[in-house]
Amino acid sequence: VQLQASGGGLVQAGGSLKLSCTATTTAQSFRNYHLAWFRQAPGKDREFVGFITRGGGPSSADSVKGRFTLSRDNAGNTVYLQMNSLEPEDSGLYSCTAGTIVSTVRGGTAPYWGQGTLVTVSS
Repeated sequence: VQLQASGGGLVQAGGSLKLSCTATTTAQSFRNYHLAWFRQAPGKDREFVGFITRGGGPSSADSVKGRFTLSRDNAGNTVYLQMNSLEPEDSGLYSCTAGTIVSTVRGGTAPYWGQGTLVTVSS
């Protein structure tokens, strides 16, 4: 499975971005995957952002709750991360990951990763 993330860019604080991550796989396989977004700022550890189950149930980290929303389009093999009210602290390389075991996807040890898309939020 290959994951391709897109949608990053430069945005002012308070603005919005919508990230996409599209999987190169069959639709049937994609439906079986749990998916998550992580981010990493320069000099910092990778940080969990949000997760969505194969059934479409989303959850997010406390740091982004109420501002970020995950969704998925199984027909398009794509998971989305809608980011609103962006803050400079949200800047980083955002990567998507996929797997069939909830704990590994949420824990960042799932087998499939995209290359990441860069988000920069200016103050």
